[in-house]
Amino acid sequence: MVTMMPNLDPKQMEKMMRQMGINSKQLDAKKVVIEAEGQNIIITSPQVTEITMQGQKSYQIAGNVSIETPTSEEDISMVVEQTGKTREEAAGALKKANGDIAQAILLLQEK
Repeated sequence: MVTMMPNLDPKQMEKMMRQMGINSKQLDAKKVVIEAEGQNIIITSPQVTEITMQGQKSYQIAGNVSIETPTSEEDISMVVEQTGKTREEAAGALKKANGDIAQAILLLQEK
C-alpha cells in the first residue's frame, strides 16, 4: 500500500480526512458476496471500510477471495435426470464441479 504522507499516524490521517469532509469507519462484516453476471465473488474474513465523501458512500474491501458459479434449477434437474440421484446430491456435485454439468454427472456416476 502506498501512503502519501508516511509520517502521519492513523489518528492524524483520520483527523485530516474529517477536516476535508471525508469520513471513514470500519464495518463488522462476516462475508461479502458480489453477484456478477455468471459468477459470485465471495470475500471471506473481510476488512470493510465505509468511506463517505460529499454525501456519497463507497466501500473498500479486502479479504480472502473465491469465485463461485451459481447453480440454476435447470442444471440441477438435468443432473438428477441423468443420474437418478437426489436433488441435494445433484446440487452438491454441481458445487464441487464449479457448475460444470458433465463433471457433476461423472462425479455422481463414480459413487
